This record gives sequence, C-alpha cells and structure tokens, in this order.
Amino acid sequence: MKTSGARFDIGKIDDVIHGRLRLGVMAYLANAEVADFNELKSALEVTQGNLSVQLRTLETAGYVAIEKGFLGRKPRTQARITPAGRKAFAAYLEALGKLIGPTG
Repeated sequence: MKTSGARFDIGKIDDVIHGRLRLGVMAYLANAEVADFNELKSALEVTQGNLSVQLRTLETAGYVAIEKGFLGRKPRTQARITPAGRKAFAAYLEALGKLIGPTG
C-alpha cells in the first residue's frame, strides 16, 4: 500500500476524543447539541460512574460544557458540545478520514 507522508499523520488523532466512550459522547452531542445525563447514559449503555468520568475529561479539555440545575424538584445534569468541541470533533473526523484513506 502506498501512502503519502503528508496525509498519514497519526499525531493528528485527538487522544481526548479517541476513547470509545468519549467518541460516543462527542458523536451524540455533535448531532443533538445538548443531552441530559440519563439520555447519554442510556444511549451509550454505560454506567453512571463511567459516564461521569468521561464527561469530566471532555469538560476539562473544553469540548463539553456541563450544566447542572433542577427540573421541578429533580436535579438535572446536561452536557452540551462547545464551539471548541465541535471544531475538535470535526478535526478528529478529518484526521481519521486521512488516516484511513480513500475506500472503494
């Protein structure tokens, strides 16, 4: 297989996004913009603890904003993709596409 050195750059894969669960969160939020914690937990089929840790990692990177509040008397946590997160996700997908190369 012949590849162009300029196109194949594994270093452009964002390690923060590349984890399976964090990638799932970013893909979900890129489409939905905002999601309740329980909605994400259900969609990604993960435990509360695991999702919390992964959201914190994305929040620390500035890719996701976590909003806590109440809906009536019930606590509510929402995750929202940030503009920086949207840009990072687009760059991640572009880098992944270049890494994989043309198919077909």
